[in-house]
Amino acid sequence: MQRCIQLALNGRQNAMPNPMVGAVIVSDDGTIIGEGYHIRHGEGHAEVNAFASVRPEHQHLLPKSTLYVSLEPCSHFGKTPPCADLIIRRGVKRVVVGCVDPFAQVQGRGIQRLRDAGIEVTVGVCEEECQALNKVFFTFHRFHRPFVTIKWAESADHFIGGFDAEGRPTTAAISSVYTQMLCHKLRAEHQAILVGHTTWSTDHPSLTTRQWYGPNPLRVILANATANQSPATNAADEGTDVLAPDTIMLKGPISSVLSALHRRGVQSLLVEGGANVLRQFIDSGLWDEAFVEHGSICLTNGTPAPQMPSHLSPTPHVFFGRTIDHYTNQH
Repeated sequence: MQRCIQLALNGRQNAMPNPMVGAVIVSDDGTIIGEGYHIRHGEGHAEVNAFASVRPEHQHLLPKSTLYVSLEPCSHFGKTPPCADLIIRRGVKRVVVGCVDPFAQVQGRGIQRLRDAGIEVTVGVCEEECQALNKVFFTFHRFHRPFVTIKWAESADHFIGGFDAEGRPTTAAISSVYTQMLCHKLRAEHQAILVGHTTWSTDHPSLTTRQWYGPNPLRVILANATANQSPATNAADEGTDVLAPDTIMLKGPISSVLSALHRRGVQSLLVEGGANVLRQFIDSGLWDEAFVEHGSICLTNGTPAPQMPSHLSPTPHVFFGRTIDHYTNQH
């Protein structure tokens, strides 16, 4: 199962919005004869690729083999046929499943179909690791909202921006070249990125993945009460303004914003600021992970950095000389 998880991680970017899944086929004598993972959304699932990798001279071993898979095999027709049916046709004697799929069209049906066909099924091997592998997918289907990551960089004296000569907020170069790359890596791993209206109108951020490989996320602007709204409104999502094909503006409280993104099928959201927006997410408790970079410069004054809840203890990581605190919100 650990090998399944290792394989699944290869689909971190291209499998979205599908979950990352790995599969390994082991013969009766303990030899791995096939393995695969879900490479890309719309293409073959992990089980399909694992069976396809079995060499012709090993096909006769399948009836006495065990299939290990990190997530329950699907039992419905989507972009591909049900994997449970494929497993039954290929005739393996046993299937070991890491965790149950929370997707409404599966949720134990794949496991039951295998058992009804006379296949021995074991469920829950490395279950916590397999669930953590697809925390984004699980959050989306269990809580009906995107998985939310919040991040910011703060100075050594705990400001996220300074003031100009006229007392207006300005951005500050707190991040290093390397932590900027890490930020763009996070953007590539999320389907959408959100900033407040003030940050959008004053800083004009591009919010792209230009320093990392991967698609640009959908840009989401959180409107404030006084923001001038675009007249181009998408009727499918009340309270949503379409500013460009890759940019939308959402109105309302954080819970409503997340619900609107859920309806659009957005499974993961990266929140980059500003300070007021970050505090709204923290205060509402509607976040899952947080990354706080601690810079080396002092600003002496400016916009105070948000404060994480006092009961949470971060896990610090040192990245090219910079400390980045990682927080997890336990729901």
